[in-house]
Amino acid sequence: MTLPPLEEAVARLVTDLRHDALPPEALEGARRLMQDQLALQVGSASLPWSQALLALAKRSHVPGKARVAASGERMSAGDAAFVNGSYGHGFEYDDAHRASSSHPGSCVVPAALAVGEEIGATMAQVIEGIVAGYEVYTRIGNLAAPQLLERGWHPHAILSNFGAAAVVARMRGFDLERTAHALSIALSHASGTTEYTSSGGSIKRVHAGIGTRNGIRAAEMAEAGLTGPTTFLSGAKGFFRTFVQKDIPADQAARFGKDQGFEIAKVWIKPYCCCGINHAYIDGARQLANRAGRIEAIELGIQTGGNIIVGNANANAYAPKTIEHLQYSLPFQFALSLLGKGNGYETHSAYMQGALDLSEGSEVARMAQRVKITVKPELDRAHPGKWVGDITARMADGAEERLFILDPLGTTENPVSQADLDAKFDDLTRLALGAEQSARLLATIKAGDPALPAADLVALLIR
Repeated sequence: MTLPPLEEAVARLVTDLRHDALPPEALEGARRLMQDQLALQVGSASLPWSQALLALAKRSHVPGKARVAASGERMSAGDAAFVNGSYGHGFEYDDAHRASSSHPGSCVVPAALAVGEEIGATMAQVIEGIVAGYEVYTRIGNLAAPQLLERGWHPHAILSNFGAAAVVARMRGFDLERTAHALSIALSHASGTTEYTSSGGSIKRVHAGIGTRNGIRAAEMAEAGLTGPTTFLSGAKGFFRTFVQKDIPADQAARFGKDQGFEIAKVWIKPYCCCGINHAYIDGARQLANRAGRIEAIELGIQTGGNIIVGNANANAYAPKTIEHLQYSLPFQFALSLLGKGNGYETHSAYMQGALDLSEGSEVARMAQRVKITVKPELDRAHPGKWVGDITARMADGAEERLFILDPLGTTENPVSQADLDAKFDDLTRLALGAEQSARLLATIKAGDPALPAADLVALLIR
């Protein structure tokens, strides 16, 4: 089988990856990613859409060895990863990857652990799968950005198919040809748009699970002998020309080389429970909070893709009616932060429970109406691969204050501390698992024993 340069480079990235050759920064990135993602799976399992999905999966699952977080049902690797990935992506609190505008953790972590239980893998094999999946997912995503998001696709729904297929290919030891077919078949499953940002829908929570299960299934098809087109990325009707309508030169195959550094070392851990495009503005609003009473108007300069997701192109940005609307509303997230009401799990849970009034005429709604969003394409050109915040606050006395947030809290350049990551973990797991088991799970993740059976770690996710 002869592969074009791009497709061969992607497949070789998977087949050549080895745990003992991973640099410390990649291992640390994988560890932080796993800590955050597993906490989210446990903490989001009780959300209403998570429970509805679990009930559906229990009626239709394929029996197997892999387990569902929190409740412990045993299913096939594909079905368990479907549920756990959806849990991990279930409340806009999971990791983000800046350049590709996506959420790799809720694909690669559940896929690797589910496959790990299925094949009796060690954590060294799981880490190999996580890193292989993360690198394929994000490096394809980097080449598709920003057009994938700007055209209305949900990057995570698309890229998770590739990521999960890569996880399976690495962990099951596929050769180069079979790996390429797994990734190629994954393209046939790829779909999902961002219409939920305007009109809502809890199906968005399941995009991670859909793509992850489909990627696992694609690899299973390749293992069974099915084949895909060799030019699945670079062909005239391949991924890049159809999804983002651009050509990728053959020399871009170098982007998948070992000498390019590891994207997993750049994990963005979210401190706020909403779309990551809002985060730079939330950081700015927190700086202005002690002057909130003096602010008469706010102008937020926004990038083109950001405007589509959280700005003027979002139909309910100024009048959210559901939790999905709220988590994708820049004016309301800015107002919540400015007024000191928070942007975390507790705030959004309070809204769902009717304990936070955001109706027309409420304090938050009135502040949100003072926000004007202005699209600034020059921000796209100046800051590719980043979501920045350009903020101008006009005070009642006519004074202006300008803030520019380049690297929001949680990004590689401005990381959350280990203490804050641990606090987030505790918040999400203590109630569900109990304090003792939560602490044991965290200690096990931090210990990073490569010889530990994957099943032993999964057991700690279940009370």
